[in-house]
Amino acid sequence: MLKTVLAISGKPGLFKFISRGKNMLIVEAIDESKKRQPAYATDRVVALSDISIYTDDDKEVPLAVVFQNIQKAYDGKAVELHPKKASQDDVVAFFMKALPNYDADRVRVSDMRKVLSWYNILVSEGMTDFEIKEEEAETKEA
Repeated sequence: MLKTVLAISGKPGLFKFISRGKNMLIVEAIDESKKRQPAYATDRVVALSDISIYTDDDKEVPLAVVFQNIQKAYDGKAVELHPKKASQDDVVAFFMKALPNYDADRVRVSDMRKVLSWYNILVSEGMTDFEIKEEEAETKEA
């Protein structure tokens, strides 16, 4: 599921991949508006399945695993913290529940806020299947 969910640098929120056009992708906002728009080659587009979080043991944990941990900690519900209004200490405490061994030197609070925001967006839209499929895991290892 996370392969078709995209983050576009400079644009708030998340987007769902719809189709390809000439020199662009057609994406749809994952929110109430469902607005479709182009994402050009100059935009930095990344699938959530390609994002990982650094840990203390010099490994990277896929974002899907972090989402699964949040889902377990909060019983599959949205997190009550507001990503922009929450204090830095609250965001760090939230992230400690999600990934206790994250690398504090390389993971910024702004990154934690993005993860919180993305999780809440996905849960509010009913996208709660954060399982990593076997073929995805094999391509990650290769």
